[in-house]
Amino acid sequence: MDKANVNGTVIAYDDRGEGEVLVLVHGFCGSSAYFERLGPLLSKSYRVITPDLRGHGFSDAPLGAYTMEQLADDIAGLLESLGVSKYTLIGHSLGGYVTLSLAQRYASRLNAFGLLHSTGYPDSEEAKEKRLKAVSTIQTEGITTFIDGLVPGLFAQENVEKMESEVTRAKEIGYRTPPQGAAGAALAMRERPDRTDVLSASTLPRLLIAGEKDHLIPSEKTFTAKGGNVTEALIQGAGHMSMYEAPEKLAEVILEFMKQVHA
Repeated sequence: MDKANVNGTVIAYDDRGEGEVLVLVHGFCGSSAYFERLGPLLSKSYRVITPDLRGHGFSDAPLGAYTMEQLADDIAGLLESLGVSKYTLIGHSLGGYVTLSLAQRYASRLNAFGLLHSTGYPDSEEAKEKRLKAVSTIQTEGITTFIDGLVPGLFAQENVEKMESEVTRAKEIGYRTPPQGAAGAALAMRERPDRTDVLSASTLPRLLIAGEKDHLIPSEKTFTAKGGNVTEALIQGAGHMSMYEAPEKLAEVILEFMKQVHA
């Protein structure tokens, strides 16, 4: 992995392939490794950059609560430091919230953007309580216990046993998350604003991808923008982790979208 100093924080990233730039941003307690199966399918046609968010993977994990703006500024700063002036940005789950923050404030840098198992809606009051509980679990029981409870629920129920090696791999990636990073990101998600208007008002091409069996963020919470510049895709049989549950199908959807963006 390469590293860059962005806004006083070291951000790790992977950079492969050539051509138009596609940036993939991982979800909570994941890392760029979440795209280890998807990336190679996309980097044959495009330059694919996959950063580790602040607090995750091999990036710095400062203490304290993070904000979506901070996380988005890290991504925007990283791309600027790489001399990349235009790119398509697709974010998974937490990465989708980061994507919307960036799209709101740096729209001129984007060719297009997308949400992968993500939403423009803020946390409900119940979800906000769960974020505090997550922070408490991380701080009192440790990251391993937290990840063991989190990861199986990210997969479609029938895939948990069927895809045992994929579930194990997602856990291994999660175990590497610094506890203070996981806590900081959980608090960022808790405080994020409603950005459904960013999604619906944008004139850029937008890609909305949902998993048919995603119980965390069902399709109706992802498919909230309509219009000729919006592409919706429902990945059959997938939960919240189509990068592992259906990487070939997911790659097909993203490649088709990129072709339209750069037609």
